[in-house]
Amino acid sequence: MTFRAINQKYLEPGSQLLMIFGIIALCQPWNLFLHRYGLTMTLVGLIAFMITSKVPPEQKTDESRNP
Repeated sequence: MTFRAINQKYLEPGSQLLMIFGIIALCQPWNLFLHRYGLTMTLVGLIAFMITSKVPPEQKTDESRNP
């Protein structure tokens, strides 16, 4: 498995989930730890998404076109 495949399968969705979890952590009133670090989680997820979204997907070669 190449880095591009790992990026597309795990890293990009993981950064999106981290952003969503950070927003949820900011909005919940029960746990002070989650509320305190919610903005940090959102920003780390945003920066990770900005980096991982720049990696192009893996090129699929069509072996039937190449003799």
